Amino acid sequence: MKRFNYYKVATASPEVWIGNPKKNVDSMLKIMEGLDKDTQLVVFPELAVSGYTCQDLFYEDLLLEQVKKELVRLCDQMPDNLACVAGAPLVIQDTLYNCAVFMYDHDILGIYVKSHIPGYNEYYEPRWFSPADDLKTNEVILDHRIVPAGNHILFSDLSTGARIGIEICEDLWSAIPVSSYHALAGANILVNCSASNEVIAKDAYRRSLVVHQSAATYSGYVYASAGRDESSSDLVFSGHDLIAQDGTLLNESTLYDGRSVIYGEIDLQHIKTDRIHFKTSLEEQSFDDYITVEYESLPFDSIELKQKIDAYPFVPSDIDQRIERCQKILHIQACGLATRLKKIGCHDVVIGISGGLDSTLALLVASRAYDMLGLDPKGIHAITMPGFGTTKRTKSNAQQLMEILDTSMDEIPIAKGVRQHFEDISHDESVHDITYENSQARYRTMLLMDLANQYNGIVVGTGDLSELALGWCTYNGDHMSMYAVNASVPKTLVRYIVESEAIKAQRDGNTDLATVLLDICDTPVSPELLPPDPDGVIVQKTEEVLGSYDLHDFFLYHMLRFHERPLKIYALCRLAFPHVEKETIVSAIHTFYRRFFAQQFKRNCMPDGVKVGSISFSPRGDWRMPSDADRSLWMEDLENIG
Repeated sequence: MKRFNYYKVATASPEVWIGNPKKNVDSMLKIMEGLDKDTQLVVFPELAVSGYTCQDLFYEDLLLEQVKKELVRLCDQMPDNLACVAGAPLVIQDTLYNCAVFMYDHDILGIYVKSHIPGYNEYYEPRWFSPADDLKTNEVILDHRIVPAGNHILFSDLSTGARIGIEICEDLWSAIPVSSYHALAGANILVNCSASNEVIAKDAYRRSLVVHQSAATYSGYVYASAGRDESSSDLVFSGHDLIAQDGTLLNESTLYDGRSVIYGEIDLQHIKTDRIHFKTSLEEQSFDDYITVEYESLPFDSIELKQKIDAYPFVPSDIDQRIERCQKILHIQACGLATRLKKIGCHDVVIGISGGLDSTLALLVASRAYDMLGLDPKGIHAITMPGFGTTKRTKSNAQQLMEILDTSMDEIPIAKGVRQHFEDISHDESVHDITYENSQARYRTMLLMDLANQYNGIVVGTGDLSELALGWCTYNGDHMSMYAVNASVPKTLVRYIVESEAIKAQRDGNTDLATVLLDICDTPVSPELLPPDPDGVIVQKTEEVLGSYDLHDFFLYHMLRFHERPLKIYALCRLAFPHVEKETIVSAIHTFYRRFFAQQFKRNCMPDGVKVGSISFSPRGDWRMPSDADRSLWMEDLENIG
């Protein structure tokens, strides 16, 4: 696929010969030659050129001179158009420092000097090394080259927008990691050359540190750790390499898998978008004492993404995690409704029940909210309103659900009233157009609103996030309510929340509830506004009109969470749904953008509804957009689909 803003990194834990820089550099060069050709940065561990566990050999002038010589050879013989960070012990003005050297395209561009020197437990680095604060210069002469050095130094690739900040091992484990300052100074890729030994449970803590730091700084984080060839006199090193971005682990190697190289594709556009959006996280102070070294790499036109693109970003793939998340979302929804009812002193709600997924979820939310408040479930007035498109299956499921949940239930057929409305506006009932459909939706909403007046209650809305994105709701019809409990729940997740409640019911021995909920999950998504076929089967299927909600929710997530351009979302969708025809995806994404822009007016006056995830359309919260925005730029981007 097209490269977009992906920056490809690799971490490597090479074979180490303790105290033999020549063999160590040979090992690193061998790894570099075998890297994927579009790799842009490779990171090696702490003191990789000498070996981390040299101990008092670090005093040996012969070793230190050989390190410098081999660093120059590494720089001269490394592949073209590749950036490299490698750890090495270097003497600067008669003081020994633990350093990480940044090289690009046969040039040493700068040296990071370790800030925090651990001297506790198994670590006794102060015996040999001094911290960066002891530096009395910010330049080093290396092979007749004047090279900037210090712990406030960044490397900026003008071609890709990557701004790389380096720290070394302990720098991450301090109360305020050095990489936090790098991020505040503008670094978007953080690199750690490390030699972290392996003891029980340390790998989990190390992983959490890296993942959390990538989240806290809205950065890519690349962690390379010393491998098994370091001395085992007292310690074992595992080569636990990690790559994370924005709080997500992209890749890792462990003690058990033995991989010496791992890759990660860091999305610089995602990082930029998050930093623009979540401004307060990186606005505390500026740093005028940073050195920025600029270079310009040769761009790559394409990339073969190795990381998995999740086809269902709203839905955890692990079933236990999915059930846990769905139950938590259901509880959040119920808390929102319970709080609203308590605050306004209301004991009655009115819900239109169709037997479909959305209204089922709304009824489950109401039932749980009433349990929280200790209210009589008969205060939930569940109303079925069969019309021209209602089928026996959905009507039966709706009735069974209301009986099992012990709500009040009523049936109000709408055909007579809608026909009168058709007569009033001179509409031919045989013409099954948008007027035919929306008249039914608005009539149902009018009934619910009037019933709410009778009961001194509120109408609980049933529409979901995906419908709001596409405007698949009738303005001032099912679009409107007094409280919309599903407003930030995407369609793909609605099904799984209902399914999770069915699984919970099975575990609790409530087989009747489980059976009806599972059948509702299997029912095609439909507003049932057009008549069924002669056998009573649903004819009007939403996804045959709009395209799959699986695709639309994928588009929705990537547009609203990361604000990616349409062409990139399309390319990612092709990877996420390899078995879906190209033409199907093209048609769906055109529909998505066309409707998304055209239907904003509905979102600008949507009712209250609690936010449950990372995306919400509330005009009072997450999404503010003019109803008359021009969609041309986005549609033109889609014209570039090859």
